[in-house]
Amino acid sequence: MTTEIRHIVFDIGNVLVHYDATIPFKRIIPDDQKREWFLSEVCSGPWNHEQDRGRTWEEAEAAAIAEYPDEAENIRAFRKNWSEMIPYAHEDSVAVFRALLNSDLDVTLLTNFAADTFTECRARFPFLNETRGITISGEIGKVKPDRDIFEHHVQTLEITPAATLFIDDKRENVEGAKAAGWQAVQFIDAETLKRDLAAFGISVS
Repeated sequence: MTTEIRHIVFDIGNVLVHYDATIPFKRIIPDDQKREWFLSEVCSGPWNHEQDRGRTWEEAEAAAIAEYPDEAENIRAFRKNWSEMIPYAHEDSVAVFRALLNSDLDVTLLTNFAADTFTECRARFPFLNETRGITISGEIGKVKPDRDIFEHHVQTLEITPAATLFIDDKRENVEGAKAAGWQAVQFIDAETLKRDLAAFGISVS
């Protein structure tokens, strides 16, 4: 590699903490077909992305209910049951994360997360407080994969883009980081991550 990696930036959802919106909705909407429709068309990824950008849940619910009034109860159930969507941390990934924290590398977090739900998440998983800095999309009104959130992280935490390795489970976010001048790898699982780190000369036992 042309530049030695000095900074490691982790995503959180489905890298360090498991996230699955279907968990409470298997109970709330037992019918598979309707549940799939609801989570792909009503409380969908793009709908939730706006909360990551800073839209309030009240605004989000109002917008969805205006379009799907018959689904009002299910729409309100999304935030109400959100805590069930993050059932556990990925302990093998957290072990890698902690090993890097205990190395000479600078480790930070960059996440698409609504501000209020992140407060809930970090209370559940205290290891998220162990880095020197976190960029939370919902607090700054910028989201991955847009370039400006990566630039914000660089400026506020004073890191060097070319010496930064970003780890995220979504291909579009990996590409967004690369477009901002970072190194980046797509997270598959902890063992693959160890191999990816080794390719950058970073050994994790």
